[in-house]
Amino acid sequence: MKNWMLRVIDLAVQGGARYADIRVVRNTQQHISVKNGVVDGVQSSQNDGFGVRVLVGNGWGFAGSSGIQAGDEEQVVSQALEIAAASNSSGAPSVDLGPIVTSAGVYVTPCQIDPFSVPLNDKISLLLAADAALRDGPNVRTRTASMIFQREQRLFANSEGAFTDQTIIESGGGIQAVAVGKGEIQTRSYPNSFGRNQLTGGYEVILGWDFPANAPRIADEASALLSAAICPADLTTTLILGGGQLALQIHESCGHAAELDRVFGSEAAYAGTSFLTLEKLGGFQYGSPFVNITADSLRPKGLGTYGWDDEGVPAQSVPLVKEGRFVNYLTSRESAARLGQVSNGCMRASSWNRMPIIRMPNISLEPGVWDLEDLIADTDEGIYMETNRSWSIDDRRLNFQFGTEIGYEIKHGKRVRMLRNPIYTGNTPEFWNSCDAVCNADHWQMWGTPNCGKGQPSQTIHTGHGAAPARFREVRVGVMK
Repeated sequence: MKNWMLRVIDLAVQGGARYADIRVVRNTQQHISVKNGVVDGVQSSQNDGFGVRVLVGNGWGFAGSSGIQAGDEEQVVSQALEIAAASNSSGAPSVDLGPIVTSAGVYVTPCQIDPFSVPLNDKISLLLAADAALRDGPNVRTRTASMIFQREQRLFANSEGAFTDQTIIESGGGIQAVAVGKGEIQTRSYPNSFGRNQLTGGYEVILGWDFPANAPRIADEASALLSAAICPADLTTTLILGGGQLALQIHESCGHAAELDRVFGSEAAYAGTSFLTLEKLGGFQYGSPFVNITADSLRPKGLGTYGWDDEGVPAQSVPLVKEGRFVNYLTSRESAARLGQVSNGCMRASSWNRMPIIRMPNISLEPGVWDLEDLIADTDEGIYMETNRSWSIDDRRLNFQFGTEIGYEIKHGKRVRMLRNPIYTGNTPEFWNSCDAVCNADHWQMWGTPNCGKGQPSQTIHTGHGAAPARFREVRVGVMK
């Protein structure tokens, strides 16, 4: 395969490319779901192909092909060169890729139990056991439990001498109870909302979540929400967010905002630009001194953990926000060079049939010093919220509104009554500057976002977010009047 890939690179260079790279991607997935005591679906899929990216003058071109068949490479390279030449003739701006990339090596996700080696019956039995435990919840009308596994091999070579081989293994799953009654429909999910949490790793990830043991609590909470008090409306109060909800807050208001292509305007139509414009780099107070946010493709279990990005740049860890100050963007080779920097390895494509674009690796809020119960005890009045239910954020990643599945009123340092339909809203820098406490490493965990959309044509990428619960002062909660 390596010799064939190098031949493709040679074809592109001989055809006039001043730079070329090729990615071969082999993706295997398995998805199992149970609904109301019945096996709802068992699906397996495999998708193979390769994509070639070339730079002719200052114009980029890309083409790809499913499968790998003799003769396809010549047609793909020819098409990529033709597109690049057309792009160059339209007056494309100068392209500088910075220092050459000559990465070489093999990376494989650390994995204790190969999820594809576990018998299907064992997986189904675990899901059915979780479903049975959910059934005990009063008023629970719909019960779902699912698992998903993915193995993806990515081979990369470029005209500068790089060749990398990496295999990324992911395991995900979740349970959900939907309760109906009293004119209400309420949902509780575990370990995260929208069907699953997902991490890099093997079947040990699934076993660690212990779906059957957690199912009774989830069912009881879904039922209890039907008669819970409604979250107070148009209230300004102290807010404590659970780690899973905070992970999505980080994703939407920091991760996307720090993507440098948004700042330059090359990503705008699909999901907007960014309020973190160039003059803010290095001096803008994004958050309080307790806010330290890191872009990290090295940290175990994250969906943004890998050996190299799709330009062959090595995985690394860089601060985005340091003691509240905004200090770095997520970059590619080309965009970093425009700032006089070197890429921090954030170029990724969703598959062989897409060009890589700037995408989040793992964007994480670093842990603080608080124990969660001590933090609640230190809060005289406020609301605790966890597990996302809905979200909305403007196209500059500035103004937002999030809803969660469950909340709890805090009075005199104690969690008291349960709250349904909790919502909070804010402005990104005001919100993060109101953070006055972050829980410690004992509460910190990695969360997965396997459905992040960006680009045209659209690409869905997998990202990770480490977080522990944190406290924010003077936050507006409830539906606004």
